[in-house]
Amino acid sequence: MILNNTTVLGTGVLGSQIIFQTAYHGLPVVGYDIDDAALEAAAARLDKLVPVYAEYFDAGDNTKAQAARDSIRLSSDLAEAVEDADLVIEAVPESLEIKQDTYRNLAQTAPERTVFATNSSTLLPSAIAGFTGRPDRFLALHYANRVWQNNTGEVMGTESTSAEAYEAVVNFAERTGMVPIRVLKEQPGYVLNSLLVPFLQSASHLLVNGVADAATIDQTWKLGTGAPKGPFEIYDIVGLNTAYNISRSGDETSQKFAELLKNNYIEHGKLGTATGEGFYKYD
Repeated sequence: MILNNTTVLGTGVLGSQIIFQTAYHGLPVVGYDIDDAALEAAAARLDKLVPVYAEYFDAGDNTKAQAARDSIRLSSDLAEAVEDADLVIEAVPESLEIKQDTYRNLAQTAPERTVFATNSSTLLPSAIAGFTGRPDRFLALHYANRVWQNNTGEVMGTESTSAEAYEAVVNFAERTGMVPIRVLKEQPGYVLNSLLVPFLQSASHLLVNGVADAATIDQTWKLGTGAPKGPFEIYDIVGLNTAYNISRSGDETSQKFAELLKNNYIEHGKLGTATGEGFYKYD
C-alpha cells in the first residue's frame, strides 16, 4: 500500500504546515476547510511558508518552494477534496464532537481504499475509530508545530489498525521528510506531548497563581536548564487557540488559564507567532 494523493482536513496553522510539507516533498495534496473565508486565510498562510521553506532548505532560492505552493489545491467541497485521496489527514479543532462529526461525513464520501489519520494532540484514536467506517485503516499521525524543522511524525494505531495501514503511514511520513516515531500502544499525548503538556501546564499554573510573570518563568527555565526557549515562548509557537482548547477542559486552574488566554490574547487577535504577537511580540 503506497499513499500518494493526500487531503488535509483543516487549514489552520498546523494543517497548513502539513499541506506545505507534503507538497514540498513532491506529493499531490488538497487542503479542505469549511468555507471560502477559511480558504483565503489558508492561502495566506501557505504563501508565507514559501520564503520559510526556501530559507530553511534552499539557501533562499524559492524555486522549489514556490513550485510546491503552486501545486496545492484548496477546496471547501468535502466530496471533491477527498475523491482521489489515498490518505486523509484530519487536523480539525481539538474537540471530540467536531472530530466525530467530521469522520461521520468523511466515511460517507471518501473512497473505500482511503486511509484516515488524525493529527489530534490529546485524543486517543480509539475514541474516534468507531465513527470512521474503517477502523482497520484509521490511526494517528501526529505532527509537531514548525514541521519542516521539528519533523517528528508520531504514528499510533489502535487495536483495530491493520499492520498494512500502519506501515503505509510510516512510509508516507518518511517520504514527506518526517522522522517516524513508532508509538507502540495508545498513549494520550503520544511521546512528545506526554512530556510537553505537563511542563507547559506547570508553567501556566505558576502564572495563574501569581507566582511569577511569563517572562520571569521563561527566563528561569532557560537559565536553569540551558533550554533555548521557555514555556510561554513554546505556547506562542504552539498557538494560543490550541492552548485554550486544551486548557478549558482541564482542572480549575487550567480553566482559569483558558479564560486568561481568551480575555487577554485571543479576543484581541494575539494568537502567538502566527499572528505576530502572543505572550511576546514578533517581527
